[in-house]
Amino acid sequence: MDLDGGAGNNKRVFNRLGTDTSKNQKVCFHWRAGKCTRFPCSFLHSEPSHPSGSAAASSTANGSGAPKRFADYSGFSGSAQRRGPNFKNNHNNSWGRMGANNKVVRKTEKVCNYWVQGNCTFGDKCRFLHSWSLGEGFSMLNHLDGHQKLLSGIVLPAGMDKLFTGSKDETLRAWDANSGQCTGVINLGGEVGCMISEGLWLFVGIPNAVKAWNTQTNQEFSLSGPAGQVYAMIVGNSLLFAGTQGQSPSIIGFLQEGILAWKFNAVTNSFEPAASLKGHTLPVVSLMVGANRLYSGSMDHSIKVWSLETLQCLQTLTDHTNVVMSLLCWDQFLLSCSLDQTIKVWVATENGNLEVTYTHNEEHGLLNLRGMHDLESKPVLLCACNDNYVRLYDLPSFSKRGKIFAKQEIRAIEVGPSGLFFTGDGTGFKVWKWAEPVATT
Repeated sequence: MDLDGGAGNNKRVFNRLGTDTSKNQKVCFHWRAGKCTRFPCSFLHSEPSHPSGSAAASSTANGSGAPKRFADYSGFSGSAQRRGPNFKNNHNNSWGRMGANNKVVRKTEKVCNYWVQGNCTFGDKCRFLHSWSLGEGFSMLNHLDGHQKLLSGIVLPAGMDKLFTGSKDETLRAWDANSGQCTGVINLGGEVGCMISEGLWLFVGIPNAVKAWNTQTNQEFSLSGPAGQVYAMIVGNSLLFAGTQGQSPSIIGFLQEGILAWKFNAVTNSFEPAASLKGHTLPVVSLMVGANRLYSGSMDHSIKVWSLETLQCLQTLTDHTNVVMSLLCWDQFLLSCSLDQTIKVWVATENGNLEVTYTHNEEHGLLNLRGMHDLESKPVLLCACNDNYVRLYDLPSFSKRGKIFAKQEIRAIEVGPSGLFFTGDGTGFKVWKWAEPVATT
């Protein structure tokens, strides 16, 4: 029996107790968070000592260049700080902060879960983000909640001081843009699949119907005809188009997928069915109007191009390999995004047909596209992905502008006036604003 040969074992136990002073020893991540349950633990349960004269220096590099003037829509700029500790001191452009020995702590592109819960003990030394966004030139004004499930629509009608949100919780909410308060709730009796506004009208798609409200007279209409959930709506050539889920063959014996159209009759003061556009073999989930054309994206992986004058299908695009979730007309281009993790840019050829001129690849499936201009009139593309992020890109270069994070998928994006934009997930919606351009002398 080797009585003194246990020195190696003693050394291993000594190391596991966290008393080894080896330079390779790491501090226990869970101990720092106050949650380590391992005993003995193989990592240090104390901070490593520093040479004299090199005590940790705490920097105040907190993105102070972020805009602080939130005069427009002041109601949306009041209580954003409740979504994390010391939120107003953690702005968007904090790539790193000064830690021990004046070394920069490199940030990962992931939000700290402990910060979200309000109990991160690392502070400036945390290598995860203590912010809901990453990038320069924009900042969050507020986070408003009230819905119980995922937001599927945000609408800010032109000329109104109200914002409307629709959700999978089967409600429509109205918000005062000046106070940021919810001013009304309507129970719809069905999940909101989409929302749009056009002039004085607010349209909400629910299962088997489209609800229409005149925001000036408060008149309400229910447009019948859709079969199943209404996923997308758009107005073009004085027609309201709705992309529907349809019924399965086992119910009615044949597919009834497609697009329904209504026209408002001022004489009868009602919406009347105008057309039914059929051709897709699975539900239509995205619609867009541009260049006297209607574009429809479907779960059948295709995009169809329709004439707004004849309502006939002119072309079918089949370059995507998964659901076409969103469409956007920008300049002379059509942009489409899909769960196949690509954004495709289409351009018209000499014969008038569309073909892909550029494909942008993402690491995750894409859910929504919106375009806007920042306060320097630069075009920006907002891309919601199914990893709970929104990517921001300059157009046409697709240069990165930043990221927006959320706890759940961001299905709703809306663009407002004066550099405002909105993102909605399952926890509510956030209000963002582009920074004023810096004056040069």
